[in-house]
Order: sequence, then C-alpha cells, then structure tokens
Amino acid sequence: MLIRTIDQNLFDSYSDDIPIFLKKIYAARGINESHLSLNLSRLLKPNFLQLDIALVLLEQALLNQKRILIVGDFDCDGATASVVAVKSLRMMGAKYVDFLVPNRFEHGYGLSEEIVSLAIQEKQPDLIITVDNGISSFDGIKLAKLSGIMVIVTDHHLPNENLPNADAIINPNLKDCEFLSKNLAGVGVCFYLFSALKTYLSESDYFIHQKIVPPDLRNVLDLVALGTVADVVKFDQNNRILVDQGIKRIQQQKCSPGILALLEISSRPSSTLCASDLAFSIAPRLNAAGRLSDIACGIRCLLTDDINDARRYAQELERFNQQRKQEQARMQDQAQAIVDMQELSFTQKDMGHDRFAISLFEPSWHEGIVGIVAGKLKESYHCPVAIFAQSGNYLKGSIRSIPSVHVKDLLDLVDRQNPDLIVKFGGHAMAAGLSIKSENFSNFKQVFSDAIQIHLDNQISKVNLLTDGELEVFELSLNNAQLLVDVGPWGQGFDEPIFYGKFEIIEQKVVGKKHLKCRLKFKGNTKVFDGIAFFQPLLEFVQVLAVYKLSINSWRGSTSLQLIIVQIKALK
Repeated sequence: MLIRTIDQNLFDSYSDDIPIFLKKIYAARGINESHLSLNLSRLLKPNFLQLDIALVLLEQALLNQKRILIVGDFDCDGATASVVAVKSLRMMGAKYVDFLVPNRFEHGYGLSEEIVSLAIQEKQPDLIITVDNGISSFDGIKLAKLSGIMVIVTDHHLPNENLPNADAIINPNLKDCEFLSKNLAGVGVCFYLFSALKTYLSESDYFIHQKIVPPDLRNVLDLVALGTVADVVKFDQNNRILVDQGIKRIQQQKCSPGILALLEISSRPSSTLCASDLAFSIAPRLNAAGRLSDIACGIRCLLTDDINDARRYAQELERFNQQRKQEQARMQDQAQAIVDMQELSFTQKDMGHDRFAISLFEPSWHEGIVGIVAGKLKESYHCPVAIFAQSGNYLKGSIRSIPSVHVKDLLDLVDRQNPDLIVKFGGHAMAAGLSIKSENFSNFKQVFSDAIQIHLDNQISKVNLLTDGELEVFELSLNNAQLLVDVGPWGQGFDEPIFYGKFEIIEQKVVGKKHLKCRLKFKGNTKVFDGIAFFQPLLEFVQVLAVYKLSINSWRGSTSLQLIIVQIKALK
C-alpha cells in the first residue's frame, strides 16, 4: 500500500474557501485550482484537424436533405454517440437521418465492407458518419467511396500510420490535431462535431433561413456523460465538465427517458446519481445487448421520447443483462480453472516462473463476453490478459492491460515483428481487440508474453494500492462524505479518494449471501462506524487494517456515513 504525496506548493496555493480535507486530496493529485472549475464555459474549443471540411459537408447534406446514416459501435460509447448524432441532426433539420450498428457476429467491428454493403442495400445513404469507429476501416471506407457515398469519420481510437480515405476525419488523436485533450470518448468527439456544426450554421444564418429554432445541445449531455463514463477514459478537466454537466441534467430528470427507465429497472434514484451509477448500473445493461445480440435495442431505448417505449426497451435490455451475467459466470469459472491448472504446472516445473501475460481460449466461450473476463483476470493477476473465442475460422480476442503496458503500441510492435500472426487489431492504451487464425493461438500466446517481458525489462509490474493516507477520527464524517460527492465526478485519472485506518470489528454478518456488513470501532477511540465489504466472507480476526472510501448510506429517508471497504486484512 502506497500513500499519495501531497504537493505542498499546490496545497499552499489553494483559496481559503477550499476545506483543508479537500486541499490535501487535490494537492496529492497535482490539480491546479483553475482545473477544478466544471463550468461549461471552460470546455476546450473544437480546433480539430479537418473540422472545417466536415462542417461544409454536413451543411450541404442538410441543405440538400441528403440521406445521412450514422454507423456506430456495439458498446455503450458507440450507442450514446449514435443517439447524439441522430438527435443533433434531427434538431438541425435533417429529415432523412437513420442509424445502423454492426452486429459483432455478422459484420465485425467498425465500418466493414459487410456493414457498408448492408447499408447500401437497406438505407441507400448519401453520407455515412461513423461514431466511435472508422479510424481503421480502410476496406469499408474504400467500398463506400467507390459506391458514391461520402464518409465522415468521428473516432477516438489511436490511428495507424496510414489513414483511411474518408472525406473528413475528426479524431483528437490524429498526429497533427491541435485539440488539447486526447482523452475524449467517441461520444465526446461526436458532441464536439455537432456543437461546432451548430455554431457554424448559426453564423451563416442557416436556422433563420430554415425557420428552425437553434438546438440546445446541452440536451444531449446526459448521453455524453453516460458514454464517457462507460468507456473509462481519463477524467481530465474537459471530460469531467462533460460528465458533471450530464449528471446534473439526469439528477434533474432533464434527460433521455431511456436513461430514466434504466435507472428505474436498476433501482437507482436519479436525484442522487453519481458517475459510478452510470458505470455499474446503466452501461452494463446497454452493453449486454451489444455483447449477446444487437445494441440497436439500446440505441432505440436512448433515442425514444416516450417513457413507456423506453421502459419496454429497458425490460429487453435487462433480459440481455441477466443472460450476460450467467454466461460471464460460466466463462469466468472456466477461465479461472485453466489459470489454476497452469499455476500448478508452473509450480511443478519452474519454481522461479514469472507471469507476464495470460492468454486463454476455450471453444465454447462467447465472443461478446471475452472482454469482461479479460478485465476480471487482469484485476486479479495484475498483468495483461487476452481472452479468445471462436468466430468462424478465426479467434476473436479482447485484451485488457495494465498502466505500464500500452497494449495498442505493443500489438503494433508484435504485428511488425510477426507479419502473419495477427489478422487485424485496434484499440488504445488499456484495451484492444484482435483476430488471429485458430492455428496461431499458441504462437500468439508465447509472442505476446515475450513482448511484454521485454517491454517490462523482465520486471514483474507490481500493483500497490494507492491511498490518500490515514484519517483522523473527526475526519470520518458525513460532511466529508458529502464534500466528496459534491466535488465529483471521480473516475479514471481523477481517482476517488481511498483512505486506510486501524479498526476493531465489533459486529459482522453476511448480507445478500456474499457481502460483509460490519461495525468497526476506530482504534484508540470509542467511535463506531458502519462498513460494508463486497464479496467478502466473515472474518476470523477482529483487529484489522481497512482500506476504505467514505460514502453516504440512504435508508428510509435518513442518511448516515458508511465506509465502503476496498481491502481488509488482519492487523499485524
């Protein structure tokens, strides 16, 4: 366990109206006070490469009522981006705008040749706009262009050295793009494009000539918040503004009926919504449809203005989510059994074995679930994990990585050194997807592990829990818990504070069959606190060192402090 170091100069620079409790937290994260403001006026300006080209194309498409097709991705980021695009274009007067989302089992990822052929057959688009994909869709874009279809790519994934031949590409990660935040989710890129389009059309008096009320794009910030949180991008100031503003709209129920319906079905009140509710209650239900079938159901849920329709779609999404949970549990158990067998084998033949990566394949595994299983194993073993499923003649895999291994860059290296090993791949620092030939699995497993071992210079990456230190008993208060809620959202790169302390367990019981509910007495004090540790059995010791978060427990109209225990062990 490590303790964050407080930057004393930063601490001293903060205004007196910031509580000392928060000053320590901010200074330990290297946050300047100017970066704490989450006002919309603080959003970065949309100085994207090729933005001017895209705006002209979109203006012409609107003026001439061209058929516009949004092609998204089959996850929550892609679904929310699709809805933002459709809603924005409709508010700007587009009469012929529709969406098409790939089915991962039939069309593959992104703007593939298969999805372009389907689009031509069913939608006859004049213009295709990709959202949350397209930066690596060379073949699909080529087919679209040969078919006389214009293509605007909006994406946030890391580009290859060469770019596809789209009419315009909006991506903050393009080599010469001057947009300062490279951390936008796909839905964030999409929001920026249509915000810029509104400004551009306003300056040309488009809305006056078309007799259209200029749209208030704050009305889609709920969707931007959901997609941004779901994609686990870094919470820099720009993303925190987008998420904060979207959450506030949801709290006030000024949001998509689909989000309200999904909150209802997950028993989460909108009034106290926080970023983690979006991550753990809403996003998984949307993602479940894309994992098991077709995320079009999720897009329709978020797109409808009718709460009753939204509830029907939410029910369907909930059925997918229950199926996903069952399939995930089966695959996780099987994956863990394989790892356990490998551990036994390694122990027997090589007592000095170090694990740099895990790569697993089992023929019955579901390709829509492999990413979740990879993520769970990565958390347990603190190394990059690749999980594969059979997909026709190929294996499709998802990789989840650790901070010290930029997995997209690593796959670039592996692909250059082994040209026939990987069929295709894409992704970013912490996650990637790839396809390989079935017969190449063993070779990939060895090459992948060797590449990581070389990258880490033969040093196993150690994961230490990073905490904000030990609190005094008076700091464990409902007021401080509320302060942390008020100054959120917290997320990747702006991590929610966790603390540690020495306690005595005076009561404990298991609730919900798998969670530990307990009462903890502060060491050296008579003060007692409620705590809960998820997926934790009863403890055989009472003197403990607990790592915890401050949280607010609401029950029957009253609120109280509750410690969410992240880690608990016997006090030595």
